[in-house]
Amino acid sequence: MELVESTENGLPSLFSNYYSSLLYSGTFSLIKPVFLRGFSSSLHLVLLLVLFVSWVCKKFMLGRRQASKQRFKNTRCLCYKVAQICCLGISVFSLVLCLLSYFYRYRSGWSDEGLVTLFDFALRTLAWGAVCVYLRMLFNSGEPKYPILLRVWWGFYLIISCYGLVIDVVLYRKHVNLPVQYLVSDVFSVVTGLFLCCVGIFGKNEGGDAILEEPLLNGDSSACNKAESNKSKGGENVTPYSNAGFFSILTFSWMGPLISVGNKKTLDLEDVPQLDPSDSVVVGFASFRNKLEVECGTINGVTTLKLVKSLISLAWKDFLLTALFVMMYTLSSYVGPYLIDTFVQYLNGRREFENEGYVLVSVFFSAKLVECLSQRHWFFRVQQVGIRVRSVLIAMVYNKGLALSSQSKQGHTSGEIINFMTVDAERVGDFSWYMHDLWMVVVQIIIALLILYKNLGLASIAAFVATILVMLANVPLGTLLENFQDKIMKSKDKRMKMTSEILRNMRILKLQGWEMKFLSKIVELRKTEAGWLKKYLYTNAMTSFLFWGAPTFVSVVTFGACMLMGIPLESGKILSALATIRILQEPIYNLPDTISMIYLCLDDLQSDVIERLPRGSSDTAMELIDGNFSWDLSSSNPTLKDINLKVRQGMRVAVCGTVGSGKSSLLSCILGEVPKISGTVKLCGTKAYVAQSPWIQSGKIEENILFGKEMEREKYERVLEACSLKKDLEILSFGDQTVIGERGINLSGGQKQRVQIARALYQDADIYLFDDPFSAVDAHTGSHLFKECLLGLLNSKTVIYVTHQVEFLPAADLILVMKDGRITQAGKYNDILNSGTDFMELVGAHKKALLALDSVEAGSVSENTSMSKDVGNMSSTNGVEQKQENTDVQIDKTDDMVGSKGQIIQEEEREKGKVGFLVYWKYITMAYGGILVPFILLAHVLFQLLQIGSNYWMAWASPISQDIKPPVGSSTLIIVYVALAIGSSFCILLRASLVAVAGYETATQLFSKLHFCIFRAPMSFFDATPSGRILNRVSTDQSAVDLNIQYQVAAVAFSMIQLLGIIAVMSQVAWQVFFIFIPVIAACIWYQQYYIPSARELARLVGVCKAPLIQHFAETISGSTTIRSFDEESRFKDTNMKLTDANSRPKFNIAGAMEWLCFRLDMLSSITFAFSLVFLISIPEGVIDPGIAGLAVTYGLNLNMLQAWVIWNICQMENKIISVERILQYTCIPSEPPLVIEENRPDQFWPSQGEIDIRDLQVRYAPHMPLVLRGLTCTLPGGMKTGIVGRTGSGKSTLIQALFRIVEPAVGQIMIDGINISLIGLHELRSRLSIIPQDPTMFEGTLRSNLDPLEEYTDELIWEALDKCQLGDEVRKKDRKLDSTVSENGENWSVGQRQLVCLGRVLLKKSKVLVLDEATASVDTATDTLIQETLRKHFSNCTVITIAHRITSVLDSNMVLLLNNGLIEEYDSPTRLLENKSSSFSQLVAEYTLRSNSSF
Repeated sequence: MELVESTENGLPSLFSNYYSSLLYSGTFSLIKPVFLRGFSSSLHLVLLLVLFVSWVCKKFMLGRRQASKQRFKNTRCLCYKVAQICCLGISVFSLVLCLLSYFYRYRSGWSDEGLVTLFDFALRTLAWGAVCVYLRMLFNSGEPKYPILLRVWWGFYLIISCYGLVIDVVLYRKHVNLPVQYLVSDVFSVVTGLFLCCVGIFGKNEGGDAILEEPLLNGDSSACNKAESNKSKGGENVTPYSNAGFFSILTFSWMGPLISVGNKKTLDLEDVPQLDPSDSVVVGFASFRNKLEVECGTINGVTTLKLVKSLISLAWKDFLLTALFVMMYTLSSYVGPYLIDTFVQYLNGRREFENEGYVLVSVFFSAKLVECLSQRHWFFRVQQVGIRVRSVLIAMVYNKGLALSSQSKQGHTSGEIINFMTVDAERVGDFSWYMHDLWMVVVQIIIALLILYKNLGLASIAAFVATILVMLANVPLGTLLENFQDKIMKSKDKRMKMTSEILRNMRILKLQGWEMKFLSKIVELRKTEAGWLKKYLYTNAMTSFLFWGAPTFVSVVTFGACMLMGIPLESGKILSALATIRILQEPIYNLPDTISMIYLCLDDLQSDVIERLPRGSSDTAMELIDGNFSWDLSSSNPTLKDINLKVRQGMRVAVCGTVGSGKSSLLSCILGEVPKISGTVKLCGTKAYVAQSPWIQSGKIEENILFGKEMEREKYERVLEACSLKKDLEILSFGDQTVIGERGINLSGGQKQRVQIARALYQDADIYLFDDPFSAVDAHTGSHLFKECLLGLLNSKTVIYVTHQVEFLPAADLILVMKDGRITQAGKYNDILNSGTDFMELVGAHKKALLALDSVEAGSVSENTSMSKDVGNMSSTNGVEQKQENTDVQIDKTDDMVGSKGQIIQEEEREKGKVGFLVYWKYITMAYGGILVPFILLAHVLFQLLQIGSNYWMAWASPISQDIKPPVGSSTLIIVYVALAIGSSFCILLRASLVAVAGYETATQLFSKLHFCIFRAPMSFFDATPSGRILNRVSTDQSAVDLNIQYQVAAVAFSMIQLLGIIAVMSQVAWQVFFIFIPVIAACIWYQQYYIPSARELARLVGVCKAPLIQHFAETISGSTTIRSFDEESRFKDTNMKLTDANSRPKFNIAGAMEWLCFRLDMLSSITFAFSLVFLISIPEGVIDPGIAGLAVTYGLNLNMLQAWVIWNICQMENKIISVERILQYTCIPSEPPLVIEENRPDQFWPSQGEIDIRDLQVRYAPHMPLVLRGLTCTLPGGMKTGIVGRTGSGKSTLIQALFRIVEPAVGQIMIDGINISLIGLHELRSRLSIIPQDPTMFEGTLRSNLDPLEEYTDELIWEALDKCQLGDEVRKKDRKLDSTVSENGENWSVGQRQLVCLGRVLLKKSKVLVLDEATASVDTATDTLIQETLRKHFSNCTVITIAHRITSVLDSNMVLLLNNGLIEEYDSPTRLLENKSSSFSQLVAEYTLRSNSSF
């Protein structure tokens, strides 16, 4: 106040006095400090004005600034940074002196000299701050040297400073009493002035390279661009952390460049630097594996203890270092509470020695600094260790997944194994946070009790007992939480397993109209999970109540004990105790359980199944002697029995037999995939394998074919030619650079098979194993493949091929006939034809099928073949616009869609920039319309008020020392305190419960919305979205919503309320603190705003980088047999490591950025705290109640923690809320048309006739793609069989999809019995039609649930259907009959048997319209004939539509529809079409006959 009054009395009078004294007192006044300060302040004021004018001029001369930028690139870069830091230092130093001067004058009164000095320091602060900003602008504008004005000023400054120092020395000699700050100020000024003059004259760096040292820190865009061009991929440079100096590591400055880039643009993965080699999984995993093998001998003998030992040995140095940081942090955090009593006594006037106050402030401040530094580095190191451990475990789980035997795989589905990788490895990584908890808690309690003992004597025992009680109360709650979390994880595993299976088979579910039934199954599983979640959240609310209530409870017990024991309570001691007890609040949570060890103990493949001989060492390629093999070693009935087989180099061996006879198992045992019971397997040379169900990796077609080999163009072209892929690649917009979707989703069945064959051919192996690859392609392509591949390119190789096509058998050197796991016949075609019944059956069935073709005269065959070649050529020229066969969304061929956008699989979309307010609003108001939010906030505000009230009461009502009479009696003191404490505890319980309720409700609603939208999404969404992305949302993001986000959002509100409380308490005591508080808060907010863009994008990148890792793992598990057969394990392991590192990169930088921010916030709040203390010791005695001042200090001790906590919570919330944003993103997917349209429901007997009328049907897969069906008009008569034929890509499957409305017509309509199918609900349509799809699908569960998922039929009807489809006897043999288990994807049933199960479903459904889409592709001719007979018998009066590659399948149709290029080429009865020799159908039949009758 005095200052304000004296200022109001007129600055003019002050300065006029000052100048008059200057004029009249002669030269002597030139050595008066007051003159010197006045002169200095005048000069600084002039400088400020000049800088302002120069800045305004600069604004008008922008053009010249741009031109100088170019020049700057080639000039010398100035030492501008050092000068800038120096100017900033002077400004900060002047600010410190200004404040000290203010406090000093405040205590001892004001004088003219004091005021002039104060203004001098204030103007210096502003002027040097302005110089600092000016220097920054200079560098950005590209000035080649410091301007003359600046260098003149630095010279002036040095002269004045030297003059001032000389005067100080002169006056000191004359024994004039000078304030110490004058001397300090002048010495500092001389040093800095000298330094700046040197910089101005000499300070230049040679060469333009200096620009690139740290372009991003310097904030210069030209330097930035130059750096960018040098390293187009920012991801190629290693993190600056690798070679950062001591100071940079100490202050986390090495993060500066990345945060700076993030502030200028949206961060991409390229901008994030590579990990330091020591943090990379490549380095870490090698040493970890060696240690584990030393510990365990084999990787299968891993136990939890050995795993933990190996992990500790991996990072023991970091463990020790973090332990040191933890110790430093713990000790320094107790310095404050220990000294509070001394501080209160000091304020009360009890001084031990001179300047005790300043010593106390220095100790407080130093302790805060140590606490801040040690905590920041502890947290950072812990996260670094976590990332390493996580990466190593992911690599270990991946390698294990690649080596799993099929039996282990049946016990653990891919969903579970992926969970080990994503969730459990993550949790073990997080364990590093808690690793020091055990001993840290003990140390903290011991120190706390010692401080309490010093202050309160024996009452500290009561505090100890209370602490132990709180800890004990935590134990059962912790165990419960663990238990519930475990249950949540297990039920989540089940749900994820089901979800991934559903996503894989979504097409089938849509075709059958089952998706809502399966959604209800997911919802049921979620109900179980939600039950545990609810218990978890409520238990967590209790833990939260304990956590917040603990300090209050311990305080009540301690002060109560003091009262009973008669220990006098003084405010200093009480405050010291309260501060100590608050630190004890550190949560004593249980440690998370380690990774599910069961998985790592699963059996790998037997490594000794195969004896490998060196290449070329023997003329026998493969030999099996007395082999007995079984997929299930516990089963009494082996899969393969008494196998003896010898194959010489260069032989072709055909394997045939009925469905389930063990053909595929024979190939698997040659690969070493089937567990061996006895016998020997010898292999000489490398091997390549083509599986029956194609396994295609997502990625380019070229990458799939090369499969890790170098590109040899000539060989590559030959392979494409042999696999007739050239034409297909012409159709695709990007040729062989087309990105294939997950599981080859945008390729037809035939194309996938041909890509697989091309992959095998390109490997140039010695032994080739083909598992019936010709079944998925049409007759023409099949014979071409057989001729070009097996008889052409592989002529000199050893080939073993399984086939159902009898026509491919005569070309073999050896034919093996299998039945019931035995080789029943072996020999050449003609030798075994008459020697046994099994082979006769197969050939007989084939011959019978061919009899239907007798109407074709033998003479016309040759004529037709010559014609068919012409047709082939024609169709290949028209083929440019063709659509690939099969059901999936294809890739467009439009010219305007060039570039990656034309690819079906797009980069995962991520939101950019700030998380919209709408996301928060939706999240907060989702539960009960947000009605609970005000109650939650009110409860916390009350809690805060009661907390502060109770502490205020204790500080005010207790005496400062024993000789002062207390204002209230001791019983009143405790009673009021207890009442306030109970009130605050009740508020906490209420708040925690409400947060749990709101969080649970929100999670439930988000889950329902997300799943409903996914299940109702159109098929095109699933084709274009890899399941990894969807799974990421339903697992990781949903988990965050379930368990974290509600606490994160609440924490922001709570910490803000708490911070406001502390500010209120401190300002009560010393409102002047606001002078420093406001700029510090402003600086904090600026830092947070500067940091948030980078942190937010890094958090999003973690999500985006996780999906490829999961997807690659899922692909590897499903294709492990193929990967092992090509011996490509090491390449896949490397890819996994690269993906793991890519996922760790943003995580590492998030940790660094977080600590970068927290370090700076801690520093700022420590400075605030120090200033508050300086102010308190500067106030004259008696102005303020020492007890209340002590209370302000108690709260101030928490200030830096809280300030950082508020900002940290805001940042964490921004990062976590991204999960909500990602879920909401998927709740906006456009959905399919309605399932049921009430006003347009067909009657229950529809379709009664089954007549299908197609009118001008035009279909395209997406608005920007070309038409696939280009105007079909025809009528398929009811109750008749219609065969649809056509070459690959003619639109057969598209027509079926249009019939089921998987794709909606662009123009035209389809009528069934006079009802337009586009006008009725999807379920009404799909549930009335039946389909046997191309890929036979079975779901995990039982046989019953597979045949009747909707549970509509009795067991009798199911058995009847099984008998009709010839599976009845097979199922009766099984122990559990209809409840026989079906493993994931139906792996434990052969492909043929799965096809029969699909037939069984149709027989149960008894629809009027039945579609067969390549339904007999995977079965032998005999089974095919059997299926056809079953269909003829049971669907005689139904409309049956057949798409087939085997011409015999459509010959007994009433009508044949031949499609070409999306148009109807022919539509008539087969007999009429065959009579016309020039019809395309005749030519297809002739080709088939020719192939069947020829031996290649």
